[in-house]
Amino acid sequence: MTNNAQIRQYMLRLAYFVLPVTLAACKNDPKEINALVGKQSLQEDKAEEVTIIYSEHGNSRIRMFATEFVRNEIAKPPYVDMRKGLKVEFFDDSMRVESTLTAMYARWYEGKGNVLIRDSVVVVNKKGETLRTEELIWNQNVRKFYTEKFVRINTPDQVMYGDGLEANEDFSWYRIKNPKGTVRVNKEEMPE
Repeated sequence: MTNNAQIRQYMLRLAYFVLPVTLAACKNDPKEINALVGKQSLQEDKAEEVTIIYSEHGNSRIRMFATEFVRNEIAKPPYVDMRKGLKVEFFDDSMRVESTLTAMYARWYEGKGNVLIRDSVVVVNKKGETLRTEELIWNQNVRKFYTEKFVRINTPDQVMYGDGLEANEDFSWYRIKNPKGTVRVNKEEMPE
């Protein structure tokens, strides 16, 4: 046998031994693969530290900051999750902040104009009144907030509680649906 033939035969024997061992060692755990390229991750577009400015007729109306912004356009209906906190500023026509909203989580259904806001929801208006609740629905089309959950509103001179609320977008007007506790009323507002 020539030297080249011996080397070739040696390489062939080595391949017969190494190839099965290598193939046996290259097993992939299906759970690990799904975690890396699962259906959910293929549907989502993620971004961090996102700022969105919404304007109407050339006037900025809303500025939204989201720590983590995750869009899922394949879902029925499509949505955007803001999972790690958000802040929304609502502007008047002169670009002054009328109210702010903060929360830990929100899901925005762009096509329907609804935003489900949850976890440590706080809305503050320009009068210094503060709404606190655990869940709020914001309908962008009618520019109102709604909830059926417990609410607490602090004003400069009183604290109000209740279950359920309806309010306009700048939180300058609101109505507690099922008020609880004592509510102060001015004499001028009392019926005769």
